[in-house]
Amino acid sequence: MWKEFKSFAIRGNVIDLAIGVIIGGAFGKIVTSLVNDLMMPLLGLLLGGMDFSALSFTFV
Repeated sequence: MWKEFKSFAIRGNVIDLAIGVIIGGAFGKIVTSLVNDLMMPLLGLLLGGMDFSALSFTFV
């Protein structure tokens, strides 16, 4: 089992997975920032100064 894992890790799949996780995390932060800092204020301005910062959904 250890030999199989070692050959899997050496092929670069583990490194590819790590890079994908890092890029995915960074992309998530970029999208969150884009929505919170750019899109929502513009949408609020278009809707007559509506403030979305207190908007939340609670699931029971």
